[in-house]
Amino acid sequence: MVWDGPIEKIDDFRWRIPQNYKRCMNTDAVIFADDDMIPSILRDNAPEQAANVACLPGIVGKSLAMPDIHWGYGFPIGGVAAMDSEEGVISPGGIGFDINCGVRLIRTDLWDKDVRPKVKELIAILLKNIPAGLGSKGVTDVAASQINDILEMGSEWAVANGYGWPEDLEATEEGGRMPMPQRSATGQRSEGSPRSVPSDRVTIFSR
Repeated sequence: MVWDGPIEKIDDFRWRIPQNYKRCMNTDAVIFADDDMIPSILRDNAPEQAANVACLPGIVGKSLAMPDIHWGYGFPIGGVAAMDSEEGVISPGGIGFDINCGVRLIRTDLWDKDVRPKVKELIAILLKNIPAGLGSKGVTDVAASQINDILEMGSEWAVANGYGWPEDLEATEEGGRMPMPQRSATGQRSEGSPRSVPSDRVTIFSR
């Protein structure tokens, strides 16, 4: 679907969908792109999603879309929005759930005053412990024989083996465990290979 809504050029690298485009919009939507990129961006309906994000309650500033903008789930892929801590929404799956982008919502008992003085240290710890980027791997190395237990127990396995707390299960959809897993439908294979191969150890990848 080609998007045919209003768009205004702000400068060489920014384009605006004005707030008056839709009655529900609380702010403008701004797309970062140059003259060469914008025609391909308008070839799908992702700009409409950027405008929809501008309708969310509590949005602070503009609804933003980076140069890689394309059709997403709710947000466009490449969409960015800041939300007011009291009036805004929280949506860890705003862009989608299909490719495991590493988006995760974790509830803590910390307040802004506790976290703000230590933001740099927290970011450094997160970057050290959360796999990200090309070739990154998870840190959990398990025996291949345990895979069936992981598939069957889900998050309960992680909690039982020290990778989480019982309270995590309360805040996870379906308690982190599908009611009818079909582990027989899975098989062993090497990374990037469709053929079955013998293996004694399996590294759990996280992206």
